[in-house]
Amino acid sequence: MTDLSRRVPVPARGAEERNKDFGEVALGYTEEQAMEEAGRCLHCKNRPCVEGCPVGVPIPDFLRAISEGDFEGAYRAISSASSLPAVCGRVCPQERQCEGRCTRGLRGDAVAIGALERFAADRHAACGGEDPVQEPNGRRVAVVGSGPAGLACAGELVSRGYSVTVFEALHRAGGVLVYGIPAFRLPKEVVAREVDALIRRGVKLETDSVIGRLQTVAELRAEYDAVFLGTGAGLPRFMGIEGENAVGVFSANEYLTRVNLMRAYEEDSETPVYRAKRVAVIGGGNVAMDAARCARRLGAEQVLIAYRRGREELPARREEIAHAEEEGIEFRLLTSPVRILSEDGVVTGLECVKMTLGEADASGRRRPVAEKGSEHIIGADCVIMALGTSPNPLIRQTTEGLASGADGTIAADGEGRTSLEGVFAGGDAVTGSATVILAMGAGKRAAAAIDAFLSEK
Repeated sequence: MTDLSRRVPVPARGAEERNKDFGEVALGYTEEQAMEEAGRCLHCKNRPCVEGCPVGVPIPDFLRAISEGDFEGAYRAISSASSLPAVCGRVCPQERQCEGRCTRGLRGDAVAIGALERFAADRHAACGGEDPVQEPNGRRVAVVGSGPAGLACAGELVSRGYSVTVFEALHRAGGVLVYGIPAFRLPKEVVAREVDALIRRGVKLETDSVIGRLQTVAELRAEYDAVFLGTGAGLPRFMGIEGENAVGVFSANEYLTRVNLMRAYEEDSETPVYRAKRVAVIGGGNVAMDAARCARRLGAEQVLIAYRRGREELPARREEIAHAEEEGIEFRLLTSPVRILSEDGVVTGLECVKMTLGEADASGRRRPVAEKGSEHIIGADCVIMALGTSPNPLIRQTTEGLASGADGTIAADGEGRTSLEGVFAGGDAVTGSATVILAMGAGKRAAAAIDAFLSEK
């Protein structure tokens, strides 16, 4: 008899095989596995899983469809609420959202909602499923930025009949999905497939378009009925400690962009990447895990993550932490750098101190406090700072009257309305660095607000 308290394991490649290449780690469910796992759903009357989804995917509906073998019906249910199902199924922190609310999880494993969303999206693409095209309503909207917020906003608007043009500063669409998240977690072909689906539905895409240089937001607003700003948060942060200018010190943004967007790991790539033997990554989030795992795949013999709090406080997804450990990444917890050591301008190591956790700070987490006399040296010839990001100031600097927050974000209300009429914003540009699905939720809410704004006019 099947134990319904335990989920069907998602097949994955072995650590010793996968840590040498950039092929996807998780292999996904077969049809039989997906139907079995979807059948574990209890179809709760109050649908707590849906409450936990920032974009409101009708989760029990698509799970029922999969359990009955109606895979295309499952995809239709998901895509009624989400513009990027193949992406969300791979990178959303489901354990803190939909799966975290799953009733099954109270006495066993939550239903593997993310893996099943991925299954439905991948099968739809493999079978050549059609994407609906809405009759145009004659209104035009400009979307600045093709990351999760911008793509979600564009998808929602085009489904309502708007003519949408997305302006992307880089040469490829996807924002953080292509420059930040490695292919072993999110294959770039999957991102391209999702973008192509939006284009087939009518979204226009303009790459190599730096708004604030090519055109201002005011000029876009004069040309379009409304503008959405989803420019993300791509400006890296550093610690401000001695030695950060040494050769071999990188922001995670630069390091991951070279590897992911520019495919520096390929033999014929023209993009250089720093290949070190001993790599230290500073930080404990998903970006730190990504940078460390990339360094391992680029041939580093020793890769460690230094994080100033303990294991329970690590902000990265549990799955990513487990995968990193399986791949040989070492964790130095309760450890904080105070100085980067160098010789002839090249990194040779880190001077660190041990930390203890004191009283809770404003974030609700216990504040790390340095232990006196605990200084020690960690050898390294490469240091990667994965300490979060903030919005690039270009849009704010070139848009008169656009209110901003003290932390350099764009000021906007819960529906994305900014201080300028007809100009909306959402995602990391408003909140600071957050998750893909939260940015998508913001883009979707802003699309509804844009629709209401233009309908009133």
